[in-house]
Amino acid sequence: MERQDYTMPTLLQYENVAWYEDGKVQILDRRIYPRKMSFVECVTYQEVAQAITDMVTQSAGPYTAAGMGMALASYQSMDLTNAERVAYLEKASETIATARPTTANRMRLITEKCVQVASEALNNDEDPTEAIKQNTIDSLNRRYSTMNSVAKYLIDKIPENGAVLTQCFGETIIGMLLREAIEQHKNIRFFCAETRPYLQGARLTASCCAEMGFETTIISDNMTAYLLSSQKIDLFTSAADSIALDGYIANKVGTYQIALLANYFGVPYFVTGIPDYDKKDHNDIKIEMRNPEQVMKLNGIRHTLDGVKAIYPSFDITPPELIGAIVTDNGFYSPYDLTSYFKGEAKNDFY
Repeated sequence: MERQDYTMPTLLQYENVAWYEDGKVQILDRRIYPRKMSFVECVTYQEVAQAITDMVTQSAGPYTAAGMGMALASYQSMDLTNAERVAYLEKASETIATARPTTANRMRLITEKCVQVASEALNNDEDPTEAIKQNTIDSLNRRYSTMNSVAKYLIDKIPENGAVLTQCFGETIIGMLLREAIEQHKNIRFFCAETRPYLQGARLTASCCAEMGFETTIISDNMTAYLLSSQKIDLFTSAADSIALDGYIANKVGTYQIALLANYFGVPYFVTGIPDYDKKDHNDIKIEMRNPEQVMKLNGIRHTLDGVKAIYPSFDITPPELIGAIVTDNGFYSPYDLTSYFKGEAKNDFY
């Protein structure tokens, strides 16, 4: 398949997400982009896992980093026997997959597939490292292609000169929506909630939208009610880090409050992504609690007195009554009927 990152903004070009080459993985440091274009270099799979934990990359970026990290693990184990290499890769798979707990189920789909690919390559006297890297590129192509289909459905809900409110950085769907709008010659305006404390909306989503030539406005997270009451916003959209089958979704903390406001002001909320078959209900979603120091600092500068406390839930959970539809590669699904997505041949295999 042709590489699917053609005409994508800088952040979504494959080599700028995460890339394995010659015994190391380079990961674009999204914590400081676009102030600085800098890569974190990892020479062990453990360093890749730590980079994922530290949010060097986030949104869908960890899926790519995970695959490239498994290629690095294969390189690290090259002097072992075949059986020992598989065991080494199985250990690496679990370490990388659990680097962030909320998305561990999706990450395992990637890392366990890498173990399978490596095992098959070893049995065929082929290079498992290159096999894993190619599998990761294939996975990227599938994900980009799948989300391109999602974008084609979502863009039909946006009128010409329409205004879209985003939350955090939906990565692939953002890139595909922008590309689809350009190909359809459709003018769209974007309002991006900044998304504290790492400002992914302001730094990443807004950067992609502006780089692709769209009118882009950022708002601080506490301006949402003002925006929705004073501007004509046609829809609110976000990706989801987890979509449980009971219609609850987990996404970057702050999504729930925007969904509440959108519901109050009559702005439809469309969630993009593929349901998680192994999350039967929202009780299966584990919310990652991150270091509260990250809330008390911004760009490395502390802005609270000693003794002040903070909390940092990385995600929150939005209930189905606030969601207009889940937009998938097969079209729109009610959040109350997500099991229908898996009837037929649809399956969550694009990671």
